Amino acid sequence: MSALTVRLPDEKHERLKRLARERGTTVNGLIDEMATILLATHDAEVRFNARAARGEGRAQEGLELLRRAAGE
Repeated sequence: MSALTVRLPDEKHERLKRLARERGTTVNGLIDEMATILLATHDAEVRFNARAARGEGRAQEGLELLRRAAGE
């Protein structure tokens, strides 16, 4: 495991400490949770963009498949 030093304004640090207490965790736990969420969001964006690129120029084909699936 790695250590990381983060510089924050005092007010923000105090708010994070209060939030951590309310959630029954530590500031370290909050930062870990935020990093996990940020990385998951990034991974989802990368997957979405890759899929969008594979489908580029195929909108009409996709719409036709939806029409057929709807029985039109």
